[in-house]
Amino acid sequence: MTAVNHVSFRVDKAEVFGLLGPNGAGKTTTLRMMLGLLRPSSGDAAIDGFSVTKDPNRIKRLIGFVSTSVGVYQWLTPREMLSFVADLYDVSPAVAKQKIDELASLLNFESYIDRRCGVLSTGQKQRINLARALMHDPPVMLLDEPTRGLDIVGSQVVFEYIQHLRSEGKAVIICTHRLDEAERFADRFGLLHEGRLKHCGTLAELRKSTGEQTLTQMFIGLLNRPALGTSS
Repeated sequence: MTAVNHVSFRVDKAEVFGLLGPNGAGKTTTLRMMLGLLRPSSGDAAIDGFSVTKDPNRIKRLIGFVSTSVGVYQWLTPREMLSFVADLYDVSPAVAKQKIDELASLLNFESYIDRRCGVLSTGQKQRINLARALMHDPPVMLLDEPTRGLDIVGSQVVFEYIQHLRSEGKAVIICTHRLDEAERFADRFGLLHEGRLKHCGTLAELRKSTGEQTLTQMFIGLLNRPALGTSS
């Protein structure tokens, strides 16, 4: 079975692209290939002019990755963890300290920056993960289900974070199946179904091409289509 089939799209600087689809559509597999963690059986991706298949180590320095499945180091404080991540990316101690202070203020975790991560709530840990992804100031950000498990306050923090990424001129790709949130987040959308990119464009362009008004209605239309080679 092919997990991702001839998926192709482009994301520019200061643009937020929503890669959307139900569970099993191929979103996470696409991200893993872009991160250089999974080698595609054919095709390639380019980030800032570098090939994912030819320069996987360089690619990892160009990307910041956020996912609720990425944990924190339970016995470290947020300050210690972010300093450790900065060191992995060869960020100087002076620059790292300044970056940590800026992100703590931006994401409002100054009050618990020196508490062990193991005692933090889910929402607090996610703020640390959001900060971790920016420690090396990458030009491209990949967010995989960034609001999963978060309450309305935590989701708003993610929304403001995405707005910050856009203002910083970063190219942002968000994978999610929460279509109502995607309409708030993204400038353009790619609708994945069974490994194929069925539609791609702005919400206005998708409405014109599908005849539907919301992303939810568009996906219901995709899911209700008969399989290829069968009659309706």
